[in-house]
Amino acid sequence: MSARIRRIDCAQADAALELTRLRDLLGAQSQVVSARSEELTRKVFGEPLTPQQVVERVLHRVKTEGMPALLEFTRLFDRAELTPQTVRVSAAELAEAHAACLVQNPAFLETTRRIRQNLLTFQTSILHRDAMLTHPGRMEVGIRYRPVRRVAMMVPAGAASYPSTLLMTACPAQAAGVAERVVIMPPTPYGANSVNMLALCHELGITEVYRLGGAQAVAALAFGVEGIQPVDMIVGPGNLFVALAKKLVYGVVGIDCIAGPSEVVVLADPNAPPEFIAAELLAQAEHSPGSSVLVSWNAAQVDAVATHLESRLAKLDRADLTRDALERYGALVLARDEAEAVRITNQLAPEHLQIAADNPRALADRIDNAGAMFLGNHTPVALGDYAAGPSHVLPTGGSARWASGLTSNDFLKRSSIIHFEPAGLKEIASDVIALARAEGLTAHAESVQVRLDALDSKAGKGGR
Repeated sequence: MSARIRRIDCAQADAALELTRLRDLLGAQSQVVSARSEELTRKVFGEPLTPQQVVERVLHRVKTEGMPALLEFTRLFDRAELTPQTVRVSAAELAEAHAACLVQNPAFLETTRRIRQNLLTFQTSILHRDAMLTHPGRMEVGIRYRPVRRVAMMVPAGAASYPSTLLMTACPAQAAGVAERVVIMPPTPYGANSVNMLALCHELGITEVYRLGGAQAVAALAFGVEGIQPVDMIVGPGNLFVALAKKLVYGVVGIDCIAGPSEVVVLADPNAPPEFIAAELLAQAEHSPGSSVLVSWNAAQVDAVATHLESRLAKLDRADLTRDALERYGALVLARDEAEAVRITNQLAPEHLQIAADNPRALADRIDNAGAMFLGNHTPVALGDYAAGPSHVLPTGGSARWASGLTSNDFLKRSSIIHFEPAGLKEIASDVIALARAEGLTAHAESVQVRLDALDSKAGKGGR
């Protein structure tokens, strides 16, 4: 069965509307859920609810009822029977998993060690540094950075394990110096019940791991429940319910970004190999849901990519899911020229942008909106997904217009440092007093004037 992937020809009158719909399709505002999720919602709550309504109810109950509500939602949504004692993975379980992995799958640990070093090297190199501007005898002003104290990293575990997500969240936090790193994984064979995942937590020095997932986990982390202390920040990707929950608790805790389903735009010049492009589109579509979009200004290339999609799709293990994602969220966009292709790419503001071109840097210089850019025909997005160095936790749904991917710097808080000597105070005082009075804040002005008067009085006494 062929994939009926949508085509958008920018020469057609409705192209602009189609592009807007495409960008919004996987954003949190679209509230797209599977039929299974809709059925589960009716079963749990006894009525059809929107994802937003589901999340609001879950957050409220966990906040007000604590651990009993958390365990109930874990039983209903994850089909896991937990107790207050088994929600947390014990230190003995982490150590046992690590010992077992050393015997059963040492290659896995060796691979993750190399990747961990790549990530730590990169994330440490980009850390913000304290800075001070000093004028001796007058004043000094600057910025000081300190890490967030306690951070939770959410690692999805629906149809597969994601050690890459654990690495891509835990390593930036480690590089920033976060003291308490908490890992949350659903109680599934791919998550908190996976020997490999628990062994990796042990390797990373993470001692606090909980068998939780979904909006109920976000609530427990943000508000705290019996046995789980609240955190200061929640990071990591998740499904729509996790994304909405993070959005709703922002302000109680910090978050990284609203990271929804995965997406890629391939911006291709006419010389880009169509088989490479097709492989890139399929790699994102197999997330299912996942959005895969080609933007090209060469009609023959678009046709060739469509042909390669068909031939490669049949060979995939997740062919049915991948085909569904291509049909629902994919597109082959034919621009009229290179300039329009660049404009469309900026409009889509993709999570991943793969620039398949002979001169990818020239095109990259014209891109303002992208979570991560992968330059050239030999830089597949998978390199960034797994090992290159930057985190793969990136803004989706067009939010790269204003948001950025997770880095070690997101775990740093900055404080301004301001220190004035008497000479510096006298130099700046008149401007501060004038502006304060212009705003009608006379107490502000007086807080400066009283110090000037004291300095003048002291100087007068010293002169007599």
